[in-house]
Formats: sequence, C-alpha cells, structure tokens
Amino acid sequence: MAPNPEAFTALRDRFADVRNRIGTAARSCARAPEEITLVAITKTHPAATLKTALALNAKDFGENRVQEAEGKIGELGRHAARWHLVGHLQANKARRAVSLFDVIHSLDSSALAGRLERLCVEEKRASLDVLAQVDLGGEQTKSGIEAAQLPALLATLKDCPHLRLVGLMTLPPYFENPDCSRPFFKTLRELRDELQAQGHFGAAKGELSMGMSHDFEVAIAEGATMVRVGTALFGERS
Repeated sequence: MAPNPEAFTALRDRFADVRNRIGTAARSCARAPEEITLVAITKTHPAATLKTALALNAKDFGENRVQEAEGKIGELGRHAARWHLVGHLQANKARRAVSLFDVIHSLDSSALAGRLERLCVEEKRASLDVLAQVDLGGEQTKSGIEAAQLPALLATLKDCPHLRLVGLMTLPPYFENPDCSRPFFKTLRELRDELQAQGHFGAAKGELSMGMSHDFEVAIAEGATMVRVGTALFGERS
C-alpha cells in the first residue's frame, strides 16, 4: 500500500530537517556529517511508517522492545535495514535479540555479556556488535552499568569472542535546556577515549551512542557518532 501523500511529505521534510541539523552541527565542530549515524527510533510506530522511512533512505532503525521489533522485522525483512536494540534487554529476551538485531546498545552487565556469548554460540552467530550502556546520571528508572564497574565487564568481554565491543552508550537525565546534557556527553567521550587508548575497540576509535531529539546537536559537539532520534523524525508518540 502506497503511503498517504501528506504523511509521506511530512516524514520527508522531518528527515531532511534532521539530516540538515546533523550536518550543521557536525561542520560547526569541524567534523564530517558522514561520521554520524542517524538511528531512527521507531518504537510504537507501525511497519508502514518504517517502509516510508526506508523509501527516504533511512538505513538504521532503533527499537526498545524485542517483541515489538520482531513483528516489524518479520514484515520488512531482517536485512531491510540495520536493526539496533536501544532499550534494556531482559535476560529472557536475549535469544531473540541475538537473532534479530545487528547492534545492541544496552549491554549493562557481565551476566548479560556471558548470556549473549553463549547464545551466539548456540544460534551459530559468528559475531554480535555491542555497546556498553554506561549509567552517568544515577537515575533508578534507567539502566546502565556504573563507570566503576566497567573494568569487570571489559574483563568478561575478553572471554567472549563472539561479542564485539564497538563503543559506549549513555542516556542522561532529561533537561529542558539541552546544554545541561553536555557534561554527561563529555564524560562518556573521555571514558571512550581512555578505553580506546587501552585497545578495547581494536583498531577502531569506538562509537559514542548519545543524543536524542532534543539534544543531539550538543551530543555531536561532544563527539557523538550515533544519535538516536525519534520524535524529531516521526512526531510525538500517541
């Protein structure tokens, strides 16, 4: 079914606006826009909307829940886009996540790393890209591993040959003033730089998944390489 012309135009304009803002933010800090991956956060949005986004050259979709993503991936196709799990991963959903997602942004414990490694073996998956979600805000409602606990997770990952640590993710507290998020983004960048110097990302620099609709420009200024944008692309969720 062809998308509603008005809905297509609205989505096209939003994608163009966000991409322009990413480009402007990148150039303002002497970075190339191509360094930054736009992960379109599609939670609660139907597969039809994702199909329209694909027509607008969206390549990366982020979902919060494994079960919701499973239906969309089944309808659109496993290889229609690069699928990112950005929400907390429950242990009982880990097997499906290993089968469905290209990147898991929310690795937050050694126990989860061990489970994902075992499931990669059982599901015959050669490698799985993961980012460690670091809790920098100390909010009880949000997941993530404390920075002080990262060494234990990194030690576990050394014994997980099927897991490829590609970077770090954080979700700071919400502030009306986006600039208030800057210290959290800066801290994650500095932590990434430390880990990169220690060789934890191999030859790569290490991804920084940070910044959402209201603060992604600040995140880019502080080094974000992946921005997770939902509302600015698809409008407020119903």
